[in-house]
Order: sequence, then structure tokens, then C-alpha cells
Amino acid sequence: MTKVYLSAQFPEVALTKLRDNGLDVESYTGAGLISHAELLSKVATADYLITTLSTMVDQEIIDAAPKLKLIANFGAGFNNIDSAYAKSKGIPVTNTPKVSTNAVAELTISLILDLSHRVIEGDQQMRTTGFPGWAPLYFLGHEIAGKTLGIVGLGNIGQEVARKATALGMTVTYFTPHQLSPEAEQQLNVTYQPFDALVKSSDFISINAPLTPETKHQFDAAVLGEMKATACLINVGRGPIIDETALLKALQNNEIGGAALDVYENEPNVDQAFTQLKNVVLTPHIGNATVEARNAMADIVASNVVLMAQGQTPKYVVNA
Repeated sequence: MTKVYLSAQFPEVALTKLRDNGLDVESYTGAGLISHAELLSKVATADYLITTLSTMVDQEIIDAAPKLKLIANFGAGFNNIDSAYAKSKGIPVTNTPKVSTNAVAELTISLILDLSHRVIEGDQQMRTTGFPGWAPLYFLGHEIAGKTLGIVGLGNIGQEVARKATALGMTVTYFTPHQLSPEAEQQLNVTYQPFDALVKSSDFISINAPLTPETKHQFDAAVLGEMKATACLINVGRGPIIDETALLKALQNNEIGGAALDVYENEPNVDQAFTQLKNVVLTPHIGNATVEARNAMADIVASNVVLMAQGQTPKYVVNA
């Protein structure tokens, strides 16, 4: 019987679709993330692998799976997979684009609001030292209307962030390697800026870019030093785009106003020094952690396996 191995526990949508199409399904059910050693063992007999972006699928894993016909990644990113090596073995790699766009954009806006209105900080105070009473200068934050949001990476998610930010009264600028057409810019109500200019002029900077050799440590000490002293940095893209050592120093020295991180340079490990700072909001990579988005992602990975099993071409192949 054709075997599908799932390297994590996935929404029931995926399991139901796979089983309804006569596939033998086995899932990792252990605590935490699957180990490299266990994945090596499990893929040995697998025809299809459905995995998460937190699980590395390297050459060793691929070589250990002689029957493998497809690697379906549960996520829009796929830098956890050696997709070039998979291609050399004739194994397509797929991802789940677009369906998490709204969820990640909503989180981006919520992090901007959290930083501006000090929501998390206020919640922590209520749970510890308490509320001393209303006063005119007590616990002041800032309104985001009228502020400038600079978006780094204007793909599907960046564009949705722009729409939502504009609706909230923000001025939106953006940087991306390939500038949009004037018509697209007008439709989104955004203005292109070179990277250096965007960094210097933004009140908030939202990283919505993929991790590439060009974007790794794009936000280093020099770039952070060019930001406004009151500006806040939001990262829902990929952790290594920020040099976290430099960011931590900038936050500790109040060189920038604050940061909100949903992704981390050495994920899932997080430098505990960040947890001691009041000008930081930390979330555990929950950008697309909504029932709606995760069910849609589950449907895509399962559907791609079914398509392959039926001799058809899967959707969203990233290493064609």
C-alpha cells in the first residue's frame, strides 16, 4: 500500500483526504519536533513525505528514502528542504503559498498595534504590580494613524499588510528588488523607496521578505543604526534576516523604539535576553496559526499527494 509519512501532527483535513483516497498514513506523534534520526528511519519506506518548515529535509534524509516521490512542505517557505538535491533525484518539492496571506498580515498589524499601545506590557503589569489608577501621563503610547510604515518585501503578504495599514491611516512605503508598476503602486497606495531611505524615514518597518543570500542579516548593526530612535522593527518574515545580536544591543541601549518578533534567527531557540526587555513583543511563530489558514494549508499538501498518487502533476512545485 502507498505510504504517506507526516513529520508532525496535522489538521484532520489532511488525514481525512489522504485516507479517503486509499493512502496509508502514518504521523509523528511524539513530544516536540521530530528528530533527524527518527525522520531518517521513517522515510525509509515512505512514498510521500509531508513535512513542516521546522523540520530539515537534507541530502541524508532524501538519500534514506529510495521510494520517495514527493516532498510536500506545510508552509509558504521551503528553505528547510534541499530542494535542488531533491530535483536531482527527480523528487518535486511543493509548498503552500497564498492561503496564509491574510493571517500573517493580520498578525503583522496586531504587532504594530501592540507595540504602539503597549498592550502586552500593560497586560504584564496588570498581572504583576497592578494598576495604580488613571492619570494623564500614565502608560502613554502612540497612535499609528499618520505614521509611516516601511514594508520590506511586497509579495502577497506585504501587499495585504499595505492594504490593512492604509485602511488604518498609515502612510505606506516599500522596498523590494523589483519595483511595482505605477498602476500597481497607485492601486495599493504605496510609494517605493530605496532600502536605505526606507530605513531612515519609517516609524515602523515590517519585514515580509523571504530568506535569501541577499536578505540574510539585511538588518545588521549598521542598518539598525540608521533607523529613527523611536522606530519599531517587526519581523514576520524569516528570523535570519535580522542579526539578532545587533538587534538585542540596539534595544538594550534604546537605539530604536522597539521590536516585535514572530520568527527567530536560531529558531526555535530564542536569546532569553529578549524576554527581559519591555520594548519587545515576542510570539512563537504564529503568523499563520489560524484554523482557517492551517486547514487550507493541510488541504493543499494532502491534495498534492493525492494528485501524485493518481499520476497527475502536483500544484505549487518550487523546484521544477
